[in-house]
Amino acid sequence: MKKNRVGIIAVLLLLAFALVGCGSSKKKTGSVYYLNFKPEVAEIWEEIADTYTKETGVDVRVITAASGTYEQVLQSEIAKREAPTLFQINGPIGYETWSKFCLDLKDTELYDHLLDKSLAVESNGGVYGIPYVVEGYGIIYNDSIMKKYFALPDKAVSISSAEEINNYDLLKAVVEDMTAHKEQLGIEGVFVSTSLSSGEDWRWQTHLMNLPIYYEFNDKGVNDLDEIDFTYADNFKNIFDLYVNNSCTDKMELGSKTVSDSMGEFAQGKVAMVQNGNWAWSQIESMDGNVVGEDDVKFLPIYIGVDGEESQGICIGTENYFSVNSWASKEDQEATIDFMEWLFTSDVGKDYVTNKLGFIAPFDTFNDDEKPDDPLAQQVIAAMSDDSKQSVAWNFTAFPGQLFKDQFGADLLSYVKGEMTWDDVVSDAKTQWKEQK
Repeated sequence: MKKNRVGIIAVLLLLAFALVGCGSSKKKTGSVYYLNFKPEVAEIWEEIADTYTKETGVDVRVITAASGTYEQVLQSEIAKREAPTLFQINGPIGYETWSKFCLDLKDTELYDHLLDKSLAVESNGGVYGIPYVVEGYGIIYNDSIMKKYFALPDKAVSISSAEEINNYDLLKAVVEDMTAHKEQLGIEGVFVSTSLSSGEDWRWQTHLMNLPIYYEFNDKGVNDLDEIDFTYADNFKNIFDLYVNNSCTDKMELGSKTVSDSMGEFAQGKVAMVQNGNWAWSQIESMDGNVVGEDDVKFLPIYIGVDGEESQGICIGTENYFSVNSWASKEDQEATIDFMEWLFTSDVGKDYVTNKLGFIAPFDTFNDDEKPDDPLAQQVIAAMSDDSKQSVAWNFTAFPGQLFKDQFGADLLSYVKGEMTWDDVVSDAKTQWKEQK
């Protein structure tokens, strides 16, 4: 009888272990697949993913789209069985394209921590895009070169520092005089290469184009337009020509130049100026042959010759909004939201955000000691609280889409090569805007 009881107990124990095993095999923790928008920080995102997986056991995969190809890559990846669970939209226009894949995030902890909830992408009471970084861009200059210029006894301007430049005419006078003195200054040009190869032209077809659109929107008191007059087209031409004509590279070679080429030229001290944003510091600092120190990099607003621009600041805003795939499994959605919240609320995550990614994060979880200490980010933070200057909003989130940007970039290259008149560039931009809206 004892043997039978022992045998029955053994069988029951085996059944219990089997049931436990079956239960645990069905338990899912979910996984994360992030389609990254920024190639310049791809390695950091991969490090973040590895750290999170080691800490939580949750698998995080990061794939990075090549510059200028994000929309195409997302379109391809979102259709796959293992689609991204976390991706980026660039604002309300991006949401219109991807709305059926965007999960409502209004009940998430991350949204609760957003300092300015008006920044979120909302629709019918739901929240479908949460901004994860605030950034700024303008003309970055090497102050050590600028000081050398202003010390010249025969300089053509009366001002004595770059900080005194406050309009296009003064900027133009300084730049052209620096070009005339480039041998004395030890530079190959004032500006870096105006990178116009396909996918590398976003600084012009998006960021620079933002200036005339910003002023047109302001004049009309709107946040979007189905058609543009391109009122400030000649102002765009002013600053674009200034870049091209005072570059270290002949204009006929600009179609082969990349952003990395440009940042290398600046980091190696070959030029004095580059149009870019605060994210550029990590590229400058890590570039082979870098001779530019933290104290050398300063921001100047992008002046285009508009009345009253003396009070204009740099361009501050965001086109970086996290969205979670509404078609992903519940487990993967929860894992993805947990990953986002860990990144912006945990000590380890916030350290990555601030010190590795260099983000100015728009959440109340970051105190003053947890803000980026790199020189360009610090200047953006300072600009945000400078009441004497009017920051330029990022209205390019209202641009029709990537096709419009790509076509405008291609037209700019044709203009530089003499294959297209400026009037034709303007006409095509207006037509493309209307058609693609």
